Amino acid sequence: MTTQSVKPHYQPPAEPGHQIGPRPGQPSRQQLWMAAIKPPMYCVAVMPIFVGSAVAYAQTGSFKMGVFIVFSLSAVLLLVWENLTNDVFDAATGIDENKHHSLVNLTQNRTLILGLGNGCLLLGIAGIGAIALHQQDPTVLKIVLACCALGYLYQGPPFRLGYQGLGEFLCFFSFGPLAVGAAYYAQVQRPLWSWQVWSWQAPLLPAAIIIGMTTTLVLFCSHFHQVKDDLKAGKKSPIVRLGTQRGALLLPWVCGSVFAVSLVAVVTGGLPKSALLLWVSMPVAVRLCQHVLKFHAQPEQVSNAKFLAIHFHVWSGLLLLGGLLVSRLWLPTHLAVGL
Repeated sequence: MTTQSVKPHYQPPAEPGHQIGPRPGQPSRQQLWMAAIKPPMYCVAVMPIFVGSAVAYAQTGSFKMGVFIVFSLSAVLLLVWENLTNDVFDAATGIDENKHHSLVNLTQNRTLILGLGNGCLLLGIAGIGAIALHQQDPTVLKIVLACCALGYLYQGPPFRLGYQGLGEFLCFFSFGPLAVGAAYYAQVQRPLWSWQVWSWQAPLLPAAIIIGMTTTLVLFCSHFHQVKDDLKAGKKSPIVRLGTQRGALLLPWVCGSVFAVSLVAVVTGGLPKSALLLWVSMPVAVRLCQHVLKFHAQPEQVSNAKFLAIHFHVWSGLLLLGGLLVSRLWLPTHLAVGL
């Protein structure tokens, strides 16, 4: 999944005799670089690994720290690849013409950014390959390669499915069932392709759905402030198709569905009661929805919606993780999830 940051104002080059530096209220070169690197976005890379590993620990009581660390670092590298190549591919379509914090626009070197991105891809795949080699089982590598394929379908030519409004579907499956399932399998190496594993009476399915939904919210919220540029480039994002008002009205239903999934999973026995800690993140979801409903048609004001969505993603994910750990560490063994 690729996500975009706040679109800063453009500062034209200083004319001879004028002071060089950012105008008051305008982003500096350093701020543009920070916006291009997008540090908060990398929570999206590691959260599926955290939650998938927590599900495995809640069920088995075992935790492979080395596998967890290598998987997490590899996931970050793979998201760097997606972000860098997204800048390269978007530069080719002209959609980032006004995105002055694009790495391609900052460096004016598309080849360099593409090379760095592909290097991160190779390193990330090598990390996952090392896990598969150590376990003598290619399953994890196959799943991660499938995630990478979905990432390329989202952004890469000739597919560019994100331009057809399909990015959210690809994001959900890549960061939800596939990524969470891969992290889970890397910890337990139990048969993954069975209805017993992917049922509402087991924790993996609801956990993967929750992480997939909150990750997809980040991508969905990144479209509100760039409708004009998307229309110009022919990108039919969900917000272009729905309009900002209907998109904003849809947001509370999506956020509410996250809490509904957790409740259904607790009732059916898939998640422990302690997983309802996730509901503590509800004020963060309410703040996100209120902000977008108020400013959906004002690009400058709504441009930070993606970061509010990241806050919800992080808090809900960490609270879900905490609920899973509580079920193993403090509840009686026969009440621990999945036992």
